[in-house]
Amino acid sequence: MADLKKILVTGARGNVGGAVVRALADSGVSVVAGGTAPEEMKMPDTVEKVEINYEQPETVKVALRNIEGLFLVAPPLDWEAPAKVKPVIDQAKTAGVQHIIFNSALGVDQNEAAPLRVIEKHVMASGLGYTILRPNFFMENFSSGFIAPMIPHGGIYLAADDAKTSFISTEDIAAVAFAAFEKQDSSAEYNLTGPAALDHDQVAKIISEVSGKPIQYQALSEADMMQGARDQGLPEEVIRYMAVLYDAVRNGWMSVVTDDVQKILGRPPVSFGAFAQKHAAAWK
Repeated sequence: MADLKKILVTGARGNVGGAVVRALADSGVSVVAGGTAPEEMKMPDTVEKVEINYEQPETVKVALRNIEGLFLVAPPLDWEAPAKVKPVIDQAKTAGVQHIIFNSALGVDQNEAAPLRVIEKHVMASGLGYTILRPNFFMENFSSGFIAPMIPHGGIYLAADDAKTSFISTEDIAAVAFAAFEKQDSSAEYNLTGPAALDHDQVAKIISEVSGKPIQYQALSEADMMQGARDQGLPEEVIRYMAVLYDAVRNGWMSVVTDDVQKILGRPPVSFGAFAQKHAAAWK
């Protein structure tokens, strides 16, 4: 990490970006948290905050000043992400960034047309030192993400059938990112999963046990899940992206378990049970 004097983390208001900021700051690294409405970010006192709006190139240019390491997060569930993120990569090279870590998603390397895969390829062709992280669905989706609001109503409502997913904690993703920056692990690609694949009935049972509340999983049809998202006011493009993601889940493509976290960190990834125990207050 000695060669990377200052690291910028984009998407710092999100689950992954926030976890990466905390992991770097806790280790004494000079870190800049970038995102929209930086004044609303809750960050350690040592963390510098800066506005980044991918559609406002001047904010990106300012944020990249004196930055040597970049943790890059694409706008979530956005089909237009490549058009927004590729110029950020180009600006990072112009600004003198030495190493870029791109937070992608598990399985996108199997589809060359996937938005995140298009961004991956641009990172690889940039001439910068790079690491690609492809994590599976986050455990934090249940405690603070898009699934969390369902749980107080006693259920998890998704079009996942009985398929399994090897959920991973964002804290493990952040630990891998820290290690990759520390080693400047270049031209590397990692597929990150938790230690086991669980179906949503198993997840609901674990949350029920730690929260003391009966939580059940209800498998929806894709049409019903999409309609529920519309009822919540989500944009149609986001809903279409969600449909693609859960099609992948139902096809069993998200059940793979890798040992990349173990190899990088020298320890197994956090289990969903341990995660749930740590975050039980979120469901009480």
